[in-house]
Amino acid sequence: MATQERARRTREKVLSAAAEVFATQGYSRATLSAVAERTGMTKGALYGHFPSKKSLAGAVIDESLQTWTSLRTEYDTPGIEAGRVLEGVVVGLAHRLQSDVRLRAAVRLAADCPVLALLLADVLAEVRNALMDLVRRAQRDGGFPAHPPRLVAHLLMVVVYGLQYAPGGSAEFEGAPAGEPLWRLLFGVLSAGEVSGPVRGEGDVVSGP
Repeated sequence: MATQERARRTREKVLSAAAEVFATQGYSRATLSAVAERTGMTKGALYGHFPSKKSLAGAVIDESLQTWTSLRTEYDTPGIEAGRVLEGVVVGLAHRLQSDVRLRAAVRLAADCPVLALLLADVLAEVRNALMDLVRRAQRDGGFPAHPPRLVAHLLMVVVYGLQYAPGGSAEFEGAPAGEPLWRLLFGVLSAGEVSGPVRGEGDVVSGP
């Protein structure tokens, strides 16, 4: 048991170090030597846990699904109105992308490497489908306009991930956690009513005159 615990702690240390390297340098510039240096391990010892840079990057991306699952579980509790759950999940995801270097690294890796993008695609599909489901629930509960759920989910994901690359990001709003004014504005606009003109989402509600 002591050996297993040491192995687990070492693996966690390696993943944290790798995430920092991947998030700042991207996949092509990152090296296992840089990861080993951050952990204080030899390169040979690092190979004992991850045989290649690709396997290490894949492990970082795999963790992003666990992060998403725990986030949704945290906010999607019984008895809470779906619109509030939707807002909580989205704002929580944006905050995690700011505070969780492993999640930021996963997004950077997917942007850098087509092969790794395929690994993250399943996670992103899970996020999109969950957001669509929450939008539909909020519409059934009443109070949320009949925007196409696929369109709303796409918009929310664009804003969440785009905040990482926008000048200043949500840090521009001093004293407001995770860009709170931005999210109040976005959800206020979404809740205000239907968009003008027909907007079609495959298999979704059609909004407009």
